[in-house]
Amino acid sequence: MLDLGSTFLQSVERSPHALALVEGPTRLTYAQWFAQISSVATGLRRIGVRRGDRLLVILQNRHEMATLHWACQFLGVVVAPFNWRAKPEEVDYCAADAGAVAVAFDPAGAAAVAGSAFCGRIPRIAVGGATGGTVAFADLCSVKAPPLHPAASADDLSVLLYTSGTTGRPKGVPRRHRAERAAALAHVAQNIYRPGEVALGVMPMYHTMGVRSLLAMALVDGAFVCVPRFDAGECLKLIERERVSHLYLVPTLYHDLLGHAGFEARRLATVTRFGFAGAPMPEALLRRLETTCKPQLFVNHYGSSEIYTFTIMPDAARKPGSAGRAGLNARIRVVRLDAGERQSSPEDRAAVREEGQIIADLSSDEAFEGYWQRPDADARALRQGWYYTGDTGYFDEDGDLFVTGRVDDMIISGGENISPVEVESVLSLHPAVEEVAVAGLPDERWGQRVVAFIKAGSQLDPQALDEFARGSGLMSFKRPREYVFVREIPKSPVGKILRRKLVAGEYSKS
Repeated sequence: MLDLGSTFLQSVERSPHALALVEGPTRLTYAQWFAQISSVATGLRRIGVRRGDRLLVILQNRHEMATLHWACQFLGVVVAPFNWRAKPEEVDYCAADAGAVAVAFDPAGAAAVAGSAFCGRIPRIAVGGATGGTVAFADLCSVKAPPLHPAASADDLSVLLYTSGTTGRPKGVPRRHRAERAAALAHVAQNIYRPGEVALGVMPMYHTMGVRSLLAMALVDGAFVCVPRFDAGECLKLIERERVSHLYLVPTLYHDLLGHAGFEARRLATVTRFGFAGAPMPEALLRRLETTCKPQLFVNHYGSSEIYTFTIMPDAARKPGSAGRAGLNARIRVVRLDAGERQSSPEDRAAVREEGQIIADLSSDEAFEGYWQRPDADARALRQGWYYTGDTGYFDEDGDLFVTGRVDDMIISGGENISPVEVESVLSLHPAVEEVAVAGLPDERWGQRVVAFIKAGSQLDPQALDEFARGSGLMSFKRPREYVFVREIPKSPVGKILRRKLVAGEYSKS
């Protein structure tokens, strides 16, 4: 299989004059971008970055971040992108854990890098006028360099992604060139991308969704439109101006686009395909997107950093809530939830509609091989050739998968298992509910009680919501016993609900 540097060269050779990268006034063709990548790669070598080294990158979705990512692919350097919102101690931990030989950062991450003792001992590449660097990114770009030749092989590590982690330290997920390329190829096929696509690069490139959009565009000689920080109004302008052809977002961002005062369906007229991942999409939002925008393709993609694709649902509106069936490179199962200290076997399959843990075959071309220096995490997640996702779900009678939450998020009330996602799906259909999150709070009698946290779009009272839940067909024991109205639902940077914050009381009542 080709390495990723050679993959980029394919587009340079096929379509040298095609638009490849956009951010503000920066507009580069594949030939122009390759020249810049060659300069940056040469500059990285001059500051001592070599094949197999790790480069920590703490950047927003800027054109410099995309350039650094590709430069690393050519050099055989492992790019380790990390959340630019991270605190100094988090940056310090990941820099040390990765054994980074250099760090690149912009003003958004400058304070965190300055507060990291480890980063203070390595070369620091300042981007966008950030202070505290030992070399400026602009200096790397100014290096005159001949065209690059790929130094990596398909078996070299490409990227070291850090999972956000709901508890404890983030885990490094090392992924090889061949796994990254296979995942990008499958992404192109499963979303029916065509030559010359234009992608809105809004999903952070420290997350697998952002990396996949970047790589997929190179496979189809497409354009990657960088969005350093999401703003619904600005994104609507970009979609119109750059004639974006598809969107691949978390549900939260779709919600914000549709809810913006300047939204009109015509502004998304060039977007023929929608894809979402990262979190379940509430049925009400899914229906609204389908009715308002009428996409030709509406894909629910379920996966992870460890194995990019688990399942694909190519017609999300046909069966709301379903994650579909195994992707091109995937095999999945649902196994019974562990009982006591007993670990379930990959052969211990759950029955139809029986909720269990979702597992995925590690033979997938898209799969990682184990966590970075974390045998403890490997022992928990990797068993007999299968990856235990920590997600709960079930298969219906048609063989379609439904993801119901996390094993740790499962509410056990009076001995009954209750999926927060199922309750959220019902409550989201109430016209006055803008967003909803459900969690289990400690209860002396029941163990846990079901509590719904509501961000309301208009006046609403608990009794009206409870009547709505009663009339929905939701089983009585699953109905919320308490409704809490909040200003915002706490979420991760990629839109996942942070239930632990709700349980801990870290929210503001409305």
